[in-house]
Amino acid sequence: MPDVVSFSVLLAFGCLTGVTTVLFGFGGGFLTVPVVFAVTGQMHVAVATSAAVMVVNSLAATLAQARAGRLRRDRVWPLAGFIAVGAALGALTTTRLPEPILHAAFVAYLLITIADCLLRSGFLDRGAGPGGLGPVARTAGGVGIGVVASALGVGGSVLTVPLLRRSGLPMTEATAIANPLSAPVAVVATVVYAVSADGSTGYVDVAAAGLLLAGSLPAIAITRRVTGRIPDRVHAIAYVALLVAVTIAVIVTA
Repeated sequence: MPDVVSFSVLLAFGCLTGVTTVLFGFGGGFLTVPVVFAVTGQMHVAVATSAAVMVVNSLAATLAQARAGRLRRDRVWPLAGFIAVGAALGALTTTRLPEPILHAAFVAYLLITIADCLLRSGFLDRGAGPGGLGPVARTAGGVGIGVVASALGVGGSVLTVPLLRRSGLPMTEATAIANPLSAPVAVVATVVYAVSADGSTGYVDVAAAGLLLAGSLPAIAITRRVTGRIPDRVHAIAYVALLVAVTIAVIVTA
């Protein structure tokens, strides 16, 4: 059970994850993994708890974005199905990896994503793609996203948002669609982690998850009201800036 300081930190970061879930499609993974790791000192617990929190956050944000008319079904399916397949593979692999390797993989993933957003055209300035995803992007790309996302407990938005962005979508739509695409990753990963360790909830820290959700759900309800008012380029820059901040936090907590 978290102490008073940990209680406050988890609740505060829960609020922040609610904001980032709506604005960036994160579902909370990039923020919840570092903070749960800092509280518990166990990377497997951090990843599993992050996945459990993302189940609720991604579904809540999906409902909010659907009501606002920002979801495009042709972008969600069948990509979500292939992501779910990859999520199962990634979660099963993660339970067999040593803690230091998992932590290093998380940092490497962040650094590669930041470099890709900054150095390759089509993210900071809206891509001029054909407006759709090809069969390779939907199948192999979907499975790959699921593997990486569930293995690191991050929901996949940092792979799906740049992909959708470069296909020609504005940040508002790309981040909105990332929410339902994070749901299959979160559900599959949570089930795998829950049965992969001793105890009724496996690696999932129920107390930490509850505190994070207590902060995130009200924040999702409030933040959805301001989505769409942020200029597109500013939205993209803020997305990368948050990734940089999380990378620094992960390295420091190591």
